[in-house]
Amino acid sequence: MPNWKWEVGEDKPFDPDEFYGGPSKSQRKRDMIALQKLGGQLVEQSVERIQKAPIPEDLRKAVLECQRIKNHEGHRRQLQYIGKLMRKLQENEVEAIKQQLDSWKGLSKADTALLHMVESQRAQLLENPNALTDFLERFPQANSQQLRTLIRNAKKEQADNKPPKAFRELYRLIKTLVSEQQATALFPSEPSEDATE
Repeated sequence: MPNWKWEVGEDKPFDPDEFYGGPSKSQRKRDMIALQKLGGQLVEQSVERIQKAPIPEDLRKAVLECQRIKNHEGHRRQLQYIGKLMRKLQENEVEAIKQQLDSWKGLSKADTALLHMVESQRAQLLENPNALTDFLERFPQANSQQLRTLIRNAKKEQADNKPPKAFRELYRLIKTLVSEQQATALFPSEPSEDATE
């Protein structure tokens, strides 16, 4: 009976991938599942995003087809097929897909943050009479008369239980002002030639 004795050098840690000549079966399965989940994240995106995504055409068609399949089992099989296509991609292609998905998530978070900020600002304008002064200091380009009118009408709508037309219009106006200010902060306009003369 052979005497099996495993010797691992103290100078070099044991690496199962090196010992077995490549990744283990379990590791390969984990990698396959991760790629299939990545494909599933693509399926959850809008058609417009899929059309612009940096993916091969066969994968794009498979993702769009998966979005159309309503049958549970058919959808599951299509996701497996997407995973199979994902495994054929080069490492840099998979990384490009991950980066694209991350950027879309970031965009969604920014949109959500903007929505909450605008809603909070509208609530302050409707509840606190001094909030308008602070708002006009932060947004000097705002039309103060238009804001006063919208605030007054929104309060009247709430008191009379009427449809929130001015309430929504106030939201749109605040969102426009905040978006313009953010765009100006990101892309400041160059000084005009008249200003330098």
